[in-house]
Amino acid sequence: MALQFQPFRRRVARGSKWLVDAAAGRFAVGLHKLTRRLDLERSAERFGRVLQRIGPLRSEHGVGRANLRAAFPEKSAEEIEAILLQVWDNLGRVSVEYAHLDRLWDFDLNRPNSGRIEVTEGTIERCLQLRDDGKPALVFAAHLANWELPALAGPLHNVDSAVLYRMPSVGRIAAAVRDMRTGCMGTLIPTGIGAPSAAAAALDRGAHVGMLVDQHFTHGVDVDFFGRRCKANPMIARLARHYDCPIHGTRAVRLPGYRFRMELTEPIVPAHDAEGRIDVQGTMQTITAVVEGWVREHPGQWLWLHRRWR
Repeated sequence: MALQFQPFRRRVARGSKWLVDAAAGRFAVGLHKLTRRLDLERSAERFGRVLQRIGPLRSEHGVGRANLRAAFPEKSAEEIEAILLQVWDNLGRVSVEYAHLDRLWDFDLNRPNSGRIEVTEGTIERCLQLRDDGKPALVFAAHLANWELPALAGPLHNVDSAVLYRMPSVGRIAAAVRDMRTGCMGTLIPTGIGAPSAAAAALDRGAHVGMLVDQHFTHGVDVDFFGRRCKANPMIARLARHYDCPIHGTRAVRLPGYRFRMELTEPIVPAHDAEGRIDVQGTMQTITAVVEGWVREHPGQWLWLHRRWR
């Protein structure tokens, strides 16, 4: 008798999950529309303060505390808690800014640094070179400050770009995210089994392909991050080995007065093996070292709340 009810129970479970996902999707889309009507800076500051109160009550706070203790053993408990409050504040601000993605980037080449976005002179020169050299390139970023900002720069300055992004599991939310990014982020490539071939196709046409490289990847290569072994997604190094194109790093830094500084590194020198080919693991270690340097500069702006080390 129990076996006869199992298919029915599975159908009920699937139906319940669909209802929950649908409700969550409607709520998220409605909240996004409401947030777009609010003043960006004031609402971002307020939501940052809200998460500073709520965040320490969540299990992710313990994950972040453990990560910070391991990465900065010299820091006191008070210093670590202060960094975590900055992390929650940044995450709250990013959540609000997400609803204003198409309005965030206000950099004007004719009036540099006159708006919300500040770009260093060397970064401007490198960006113009990437735009005008007619060659493909690979660009990596990390979950620092507002990590969506670097992906906005290319398309808004006539750079052929493609961006890898993680699709939310809830259909309505996934559609809303895709709609938000379409038009301001170039070609969108969802992560998954088809991502490498889609990224390769973009490089074939001469595009600049960007991706985040600072999260755990189960089938990745071993790298050291803050002196601890973890797994990194090797896709960017494998693509560089196949296409022999430059690799750059990019980041946003959150500044006082609701401003951001955007930076693009010089080309990263990849590691090579004995045969002269790009060494995937060695190159990912080089990239990870760049990310570690960024995080050490502004630890309160990195997303310590995920399990980077397993």
